[in-house]
Amino acid sequence: MVKKIILASPRGYCAGVSRAIDIVEKALEKFGKPIYVRHAIVHNAHVVKELEKKGVIFVESLDEVPKGSKVIFSAHGSPPALKEKAAEMGILPIDAVCPLVTKVHVEARRFHRNGYDIIYIGHKGHQEAVGVTAISPMHLVENVEDVKQLALNNEKIVILTQTTLSIDDMREIMGEILARYPQAEAPPKEDICYATTNRQGAVKEMAQQAELILVVGSPTSSNSVRLMETAKYSGTESYLIPDEKGIEEEWLENIETLGITSGASVPDYLVEGVITAIRKKNTSCTIQTLDHVTEKVTFIMPPGLE
Repeated sequence: MVKKIILASPRGYCAGVSRAIDIVEKALEKFGKPIYVRHAIVHNAHVVKELEKKGVIFVESLDEVPKGSKVIFSAHGSPPALKEKAAEMGILPIDAVCPLVTKVHVEARRFHRNGYDIIYIGHKGHQEAVGVTAISPMHLVENVEDVKQLALNNEKIVILTQTTLSIDDMREIMGEILARYPQAEAPPKEDICYATTNRQGAVKEMAQQAELILVVGSPTSSNSVRLMETAKYSGTESYLIPDEKGIEEEWLENIETLGITSGASVPDYLVEGVITAIRKKNTSCTIQTLDHVTEKVTFIMPPGLE
């Protein structure tokens, strides 16, 4: 029987996700519906469905967008060629890319221009990695084995990373890169975003107290999956669930202290739904908030949508 729920703080929306959703909301308000969005604005099916109800049409190809329409590019970042194609098609592009992803784009251009070989640590096929690797030539590695396949001779090598990686995994891969290429440079500031770092830190702290950790998030959300993995690496069993419907009763058998957190693209009402479902069958359980760090980061809106 669950006696105590430990609720991670911070959890849920990061500044980049909040900004992306605000961009869509303000575009609807300013331009009217429909508003087209290329790819899911953030990786959460509930958020996507709510926006669809308001008049947003999600597409994967610009060919699905009528001429003269407005199209928003997702928070994960997009290849530059897509914006050029939109302009050629008579479509107004609005970029909702997270500023922290934009930072990596800027770094990639600068290092390539200065003659560096770029090693990019990321997940093949993830939308963020697709966008970054389209900026300039680079070597994408997902794991230590990928690093071992590299054969670089350049004295100028730099390491860039996807913003939503597991800090522990990144350090392992970074260590292998530096062992093979001691001259390799990390970017001036780590690319893994503050929200990813903070949420993983909260999970590590929570894992010292909880017997089980539930992560509310989508399996397509890199940062949500990394939270589940971080809990397991910290020695605590963990499951990733989209909402309260994902809870399996047998998970909670003999669990007295349960930890709950959520990925950076998860609205808090989904977490509240999970808590409500658990407390219906564990009516005396208490809730304790684990305050790991207070986040105060905000990002400005793009021109025309301030």
